[in-house]
This record gives sequence, structure tokens and C-alpha cells, in this order.
Amino acid sequence: MILRSPALADQQPLPTFEVSHQDKPEEACGVFAVYAPTEDVATLSYFGLFALQHRGQESAGIATFDQGELCSYKDMGLVSQVFDDAKLKDLPGQFAIGHTRYSTTGSSHLVNAQPAIAPTQFGDIALAHNGNVVNAADLKAELRESGYDFVSTAATGMLVCAMAEAVDAGQGWINGAISAFKRCQGAFSLVIATPAGIIGARDPHGIRPLVLGILGDEPSQAGGPANYVLSSETCGLDIVGADYVRDIQPGELVWITESGIASMQWDSHADRKLCVFEMIYFSRPDSVVNEETLYTYRMRLGEQLARESPADVDLIMAVPDSGVPAAIGFSQKSHIPYAEGLIKNRYVGRTFIQPTQSMREVGIRMKLNPLKDVLNGQRVLIVDDSIVRGTTSYKIVQALREAGAIEVHMRISSPPVTHPCFFGIDTDNQDQLIAANLTVEEIAEKIGVDSLAYLSWEGMLKATHQDPESFCSACFTGDYPLEIPDLYKRSKLKFEPSAPPVSPL
Repeated sequence: MILRSPALADQQPLPTFEVSHQDKPEEACGVFAVYAPTEDVATLSYFGLFALQHRGQESAGIATFDQGELCSYKDMGLVSQVFDDAKLKDLPGQFAIGHTRYSTTGSSHLVNAQPAIAPTQFGDIALAHNGNVVNAADLKAELRESGYDFVSTAATGMLVCAMAEAVDAGQGWINGAISAFKRCQGAFSLVIATPAGIIGARDPHGIRPLVLGILGDEPSQAGGPANYVLSSETCGLDIVGADYVRDIQPGELVWITESGIASMQWDSHADRKLCVFEMIYFSRPDSVVNEETLYTYRMRLGEQLARESPADVDLIMAVPDSGVPAAIGFSQKSHIPYAEGLIKNRYVGRTFIQPTQSMREVGIRMKLNPLKDVLNGQRVLIVDDSIVRGTTSYKIVQALREAGAIEVHMRISSPPVTHPCFFGIDTDNQDQLIAANLTVEEIAEKIGVDSLAYLSWEGMLKATHQDPESFCSACFTGDYPLEIPDLYKRSKLKFEPSAPPVSPL
């Protein structure tokens, strides 16, 4: 096993990133895997992770297997900061997995960067995880009793150790993985590299996404095994030239080796509950879900919003970039012109340089700058996909008024976020969620708009054109698809677990 990580190797204090709690939920992670013995799998993984960068910006890592030997490199930072040509050349192999991380559990330290690695008597394994295991504390206690110790504080380290324990007990790669899955409660979309091949799997509810693609010719055309790709989203397939085959199903496991691909249903009680926020905000608009791009779905959200909450204004605009499709949909349905009123600086990212307090007070200008000649004297309706705390919304509204807008109305293309997520989204505790504590009218006053309206829960689900029961929308309703341990639940909820869910406004 070859592990390359300067901070770990030198045993120096671990670098950390200050996590900025923005007025948006943050996605947990992106995972990617490629089985392509004749290709440069490390470079393919680099580009796959590059396409999934929006899912996590704290750390990135790639693990490859070269004739059964594991090579790995991971570090803090963006994919383009962590890897260069020299580092990728040091990762030879026939197949690879990769990960880009935003932490929802565990601190933002290098020891929690993925893929997570564990030795077994049959060879090393590497695992990359998108989601959150809600019984991680119990699993950690069980594994410690078995002799495992943890440097990592993330649940992923426990997952890989649970699999290693089962493999060492003689269960093999597939049964060992299933044994580990069955010890976990929560959301997990996984790619796992073993000396023999790659495992891809989803939890029984399929809360976080995972798709399968094929790279190059079909096996029958090439005369040999196909090259396969697994990715959190189809945009990860597109960037490497892979064709989308299908979604990995809830409770399904796929096994990719030199013999090809095999599939099995590891949990027979699967019940699809895809996170609806993947549809609204997290996944890239060019990613395909249910045979259409999410851009199309988000436009329908805007159309439905225009039906439910029209406004007498001069122009429609968006909070870029995530609010753009819904704003266009609203504009087309209402026949009110769409215009760009805010310009986004797309090169502003995480930085070690912290602004002064006076800079923080106008910090919104670092990312968004209003167009005064577009806004001056106009009655403006601005569309965004969500409001979590309201801090950013307030600054945007103030900036629009300072730029000359005489009225500012806001429409949100999702229902009010009233409950925290426990399945891989970094949301605030409930007492920090503005919609859990204030009415719509009070929120409008707090952020300084002339009017405010949210899309209805029913309208959001209707626009999916899918079975509404097939989505998790617990952040809007409090109706979680599986039981949350009480101690964990109480840590984020201001209401007692026995209290009824808060209905969508």
C-alpha cells in the first residue's frame, strides 16, 4: 500500500479550513469510480471529481489499485489544488475511486479526507462515502470493542473498518460489504475499491444519488469487458465521455471486475426516498434525473411558483446561479421580462485569508454585485431556491435597494426549511432555521422585502412528474424516512422528538 499525504506523513499539526455557514444548505460529498484497465484511471478520476466539485470543496482524494496494490493521495482543498500531473502519475492502476468532501460530521481535518482506507488480511480496501450514518456512535463503540481505534472522527472510517472486520472474518468482499451495510442506519452512496474490483452501493432508501455509466464500446463490440464508471451525478459521466446506463437502485450493490459487472439487491425492503433537495439545488442543473436535466425541473418549479404567487413587477431576476432556472420559468409563465440584476464573481471560493469585520459587513459584494442601470427605478422580483437563515437574503435585498430598486419582492422555489437534515446535508440546528421560528410575514419583514412567498410542498412534488412518495422532503415537513436516534435528534431539533411535524406553510 502506497499512501501519499504530506501532512499525515510529517505528523505536523493538521491544516483546517474555517467552515463558512452560508445561507444555503451544503452538500456532503461527491463520489466517483472508474474501472478501465487500459486507461489513465487517476486522470479520469480527477476530471470526474472536477465535475462534482460543487458537492464539496474541503478536501479531495483518489485511490487506485495497480495489480492489487493500493496507491492513494488526498489533501485539503479543491480538486485542482490537491492534484497536479506529477501526483496523478504517482497513482497508476487499472481502476480507481475518488472523493470530494464537504463535512457534515467530523471536523474539517485531513484525517477525515476520503477515500478512507483499511487493511485486511486479503489486501487493503478504500471507501468513499456520500451521506451520513445516524448510528455512527453505536457503530464506533462496537468496533472499539473489537479492537479498532480511530484517528478519523467521520462515519466513513467506521464504515470501512466494519467492512474490514467482516472480510477478515472470512466473509469475502461482497458479503463483507453487505455485512457492514447492514450495521449502518442512514444515507450512504458508496464506491469501494478492493484488490479484486470495485463495489458501488446505495442505502435502502437511495437518499443520496449514484449513477452507472459505460466508457467506450459495449463489450460485444470490443470483444472484451467494458469500462465502467460510477458517479454521484451524470455530469461526472459527461466530463469523461461515458454514456449514462442507469441509476444504481436503492438497496442495490454492483460488483465491477475483469469479468464485467454483476448486480444484486442487498436489501430486499428498499423504498426509494431520493433527497428532493438534490432536485432543487444540490445536483448540477445539467445532471439528468428521471430522464431529464434538472434545469428543466427547476424551470417547472418557477412556472408553478408563478401560478401560486404572482406579482405585479417590472422585471424578474435570480440569485445566481442556483435561482436562474426557476426565475426563467417564472418569467415565461408570467410574461414579465427576465433580466440579470446581479453579477456573480465565480472565482471567489474558500480562502485562508479572512476579511476584516468591516469587510464582512459588505461581504456579499465579494460574490454578488448589482447592476445599477438595470435596477434603478424598477419594481423587482428576485427568485431564489431556498432561505435557511436569511442573512444572505437580507444583504441581497439591501444591495438591490441601494442600486435603485423601488420595490423588492422575493419568491422561493421550495417550501420553508423548518427541520434539519440528518442524511448528509449540512443544515443548521432547528433554532437557527428562520422558517422554523418566524412566519412568512415575519421573515419578509426581517429580510426587508415588500412581499415574500414560498412554493408549496405539493407544488414542489407535483413538478417532479414522479411519485411524490419516492422523495425525502423531511427538511420541509419533519417526516423522516427512518428513525433517528433520540440523542442525535435532540441535538439538532428544538422540539421534542414526540412533537408532531411542522406542516409546510
